[in-house]
Amino acid sequence: MPLWLREYSWRQTGSAVYLSLPLRGVRVTAANIFCTDQYLKVSIPPFLFEAILYAPIDDTKSTARIGNGIVFFTLYKKEVAMWDSLTLANADKEKLQYLREHAVLKAHEKTKEETEAKRVTKQEHKKYALEAAMKLEEAERKRVEDLKEKERQKVTEELELWKKQQKEAEKQKKVQKDEEAEQLKEKEKEKLTKSRIPLEGTSKIRLKPTKGCHGSYSMFSENIKEEQLPAPRSAATIKINFTSRVFPTPLRESRVAEEEEWLRKQAEARRTVSSDLAEMEDLKEEEKNPDWLKDKGNKMFATGNYLAALHAYNLAVRLNNKLPLLYLNRAACHLKLRNLHKAIEDSSKALELLTPPVPDNESARVKAHVRRGTAFCQLELYTEGLQDYEAALRIDPKNKTIAKDAEKIRHLIQGTMQDS
Repeated sequence: MPLWLREYSWRQTGSAVYLSLPLRGVRVTAANIFCTDQYLKVSIPPFLFEAILYAPIDDTKSTARIGNGIVFFTLYKKEVAMWDSLTLANADKEKLQYLREHAVLKAHEKTKEETEAKRVTKQEHKKYALEAAMKLEEAERKRVEDLKEKERQKVTEELELWKKQQKEAEKQKKVQKDEEAEQLKEKEKEKLTKSRIPLEGTSKIRLKPTKGCHGSYSMFSENIKEEQLPAPRSAATIKINFTSRVFPTPLRESRVAEEEEWLRKQAEARRTVSSDLAEMEDLKEEEKNPDWLKDKGNKMFATGNYLAALHAYNLAVRLNNKLPLLYLNRAACHLKLRNLHKAIEDSSKALELLTPPVPDNESARVKAHVRRGTAFCQLELYTEGLQDYEAALRIDPKNKTIAKDAEKIRHLIQGTMQDS
């Protein structure tokens, strides 16, 4: 059963009231305070204090401080005036009960309005993050299209230049062939002319056929043989068959085991998308890639857009929950957004996936311990936080920043123990 506090002291000015509640024999560490514009209730086990104030106050500006066995309130009046007393005098039980119920209802309505306002703000932030992500994506797509267009123009210009050079080369070859044909004709004419010179003036002399030969042959017949040219090449079509492949590299340059592993992971990711993520059906193929989402989240985190980065990491984790860097980066987002318990969960999951501990994952394990330790310290769990910082120091003993932070946590723990 609670003990009602009857002893208190108060003083006032025209605009504020200063109330002091002494708690004898109790070490005040925390108090449950409920305050509206005309109702004040303080619960500090085993004590209880309740007051129906003389006039309304501004509960949004009023403050409370706890320390040295005293709870000290600074209550700002809504209207500048001097009160006759702290509480409402000459009020019957029914009026006091009505004021209590009215204060509770008003507090519930205020809480409901604040919750609704937070929900609306959250939706606006989510919408803004989505719009920002779409803008970044559109800018990236436009940049890629511009690069493709420039490359296309460059290749087209090079192809036109090559065609022009080929035409000039063919023209030169044709001119050269014509010249060679003319030279060949000239040589043939010269040979025919030389072969006809000895026959002039002896056209009436009859030559006897040579023994052992049939028919009559000229003695100059061997010099009149026409030069035989090679026949032109016949045209043909060569058929080439290529091995069907997913990757652009030829089969002789590929690493089959790694390609099969990559294809297996991509197929698994596509099955996950088709079964669990119906809302991602309109996304492009590269947007369903966890690595692409991780890079996008890193860019958004670098620009300070933590909500959009968190959204990208969430989708990447749903596509592939075996990448420790996704949990590690998402823990950093949770720290920025003050989602401390989720930061602890993601850091722990990253440490589970970073096994076995090898030199290649030392940096990632240090970050996981530091981020989880930071979240513990912000939750005032300094002992657990110190354990994580010491684990990070064991991995990287030369890191002066981690050593300095660990020393600060030790001082905090010692100061807490001395106060207790």
